Amino acid sequence: MKTILFVCTGNICRSPMAMGFLQEKLRRAGLEGEYRVHSAGVWGLESQPPSAYSREMMEERGIDISDHRSHDLTPQDLEGADLILTMERGQAEAISLEFPPHAHKVHLLSEMIGRHYDIRDPYGSPLYEYRQCAAEIERLIEEGYPRIMQLVG
Repeated sequence: MKTILFVCTGNICRSPMAMGFLQEKLRRAGLEGEYRVHSAGVWGLESQPPSAYSREMMEERGIDISDHRSHDLTPQDLEGADLILTMERGQAEAISLEFPPHAHKVHLLSEMIGRHYDIRDPYGSPLYEYRQCAAEIERLIEEGYPRIMQLVG
């Protein structure tokens, strides 16, 4: 089974939302259970729930991420992943430099639509910034889905 890993900073906002959006997209495509979708944080604390606003943004879209618990990125996560999608260039660079054997699997989520930009971390921001972040991630997953599936193999 192929594995897609989303990475952000703390694993309580952006990467859990991205994971939820892709799991829902796979479900709608009839591919639920054929791919593993995980997330982790480069500086994540273990076992924290998603931020309240992240949960709210997903609930508005009918996607429940409340069972998610944050996870700090490990070498085992990278080894088990077929595709690693980060939210920021710094995260992609840090993973690629620290774990060179996995650098070929690391991409920015924005690259899935042919762009190359960071997705701003909404942590600690007002609700409207979470709303903008969730809409951006949802758009990147929807429009980037063909590229994601191509890269994961």
